[in-house]
Amino acid sequence: MLTATTLVDAPGRPLLLLGPSLGTSAEALWRRAAEQLQGGHHVVGWDLPGHGGSEPAYGGFGIAGLARGVLTLADQLRPGEPFRYAGVSVGGAVGLQLLLDAPGRVESAALVCTGAKIGESTGWRQRAETVRADGVHAVVGASQQRWFAPGFAQRSPAVAAALLDSLRAADPESYALVCEALAAFDVRDRLGEITTPVLAIAGADDLPTPPEGLARIATRVRNGRLVVLENAAHLAPAEKPDEVAALLDDHFGGPATLDRVREAGMRVRRQVLGDEHVDRAVAGTTPFTRDFQELITAYAWGEIWTRPGLDRRSRSMITLTALVALGHQEELAMHLRAARTNGLTDDEIKEVLLQSAIYCGVPAANTAFRIAQQVLGEPS
Repeated sequence: MLTATTLVDAPGRPLLLLGPSLGTSAEALWRRAAEQLQGGHHVVGWDLPGHGGSEPAYGGFGIAGLARGVLTLADQLRPGEPFRYAGVSVGGAVGLQLLLDAPGRVESAALVCTGAKIGESTGWRQRAETVRADGVHAVVGASQQRWFAPGFAQRSPAVAAALLDSLRAADPESYALVCEALAAFDVRDRLGEITTPVLAIAGADDLPTPPEGLARIATRVRNGRLVVLENAAHLAPAEKPDEVAALLDDHFGGPATLDRVREAGMRVRRQVLGDEHVDRAVAGTTPFTRDFQELITAYAWGEIWTRPGLDRRSRSMITLTALVALGHQEELAMHLRAARTNGLTDDEIKEVLLQSAIYCGVPAANTAFRIAQQVLGEPS
């Protein structure tokens, strides 16, 4: 039986379930991020067996078993109703399993610092053996190194201590059983079956589940997008609660005030174009151009680039083609750099330009190839 912790009590709002990482509790991992949400959800976190408030487990359950437990919990809270879901690490793996096993129940999902396969099976089995033999204290030091980006524990000692305390309090056998569940988990070949909108959130400094694994999810599900958080490792909701909350509000459709649209637009603009370009544009803003900058930030970046209908890679390809056709050379150079940020390889960019040669004209494509050769020759 999985135990629920109400993090935001709003019974009339849509249900948002939050899943944990191995060794953490919903309270320690999600509380600060949940409190930053804009009030659009009744927010409930769940704890793994033997973690937080959940009873220990005495037999294997697998990721599919945990997903069934989450559905049981959802039915206790809102019988038969669809819900929204966000999960970290093993909680994200459970989210993927839910999207495969019960797609009609999950309206939308955010998968945080996770993967369609996490780590290597041998390593998980070895960790299970270690914890059974020596207890969870044997993995505290290594977990601290994996969980936090450099300097976080020093900047936020109370947050780090609460998370490590939740690990120390975990039941060793239950922890080992989760390790064995992760050892057997691999849905990489099934990602194309997932049609539910998916937001994949990666930590740039995450070693257990690096951004490449989240990019695989975002590009292979039917409707996904990727966001990489700088200066975050494996427990992004604890390390970056404000940013994670804002991303969840955007993805799940929180209150759409103009200020929030602008904020979302600025985040996406920085993610896609890079801080240096955005800082230069902002620094050059005058009273005469301020309204224009706010317009493109709110409506181009805040609405179009954050819509769930296309992933960022697709939007980059469309944008490159349009800029080639219209001969917007300066914008083309900027978006060629952005295309790399959005996950396009140089070979894929070349294919877009070859396609544009047929439909936009050879002279336009010739200029585009010249610009691309200059831009792509820059350091990645």
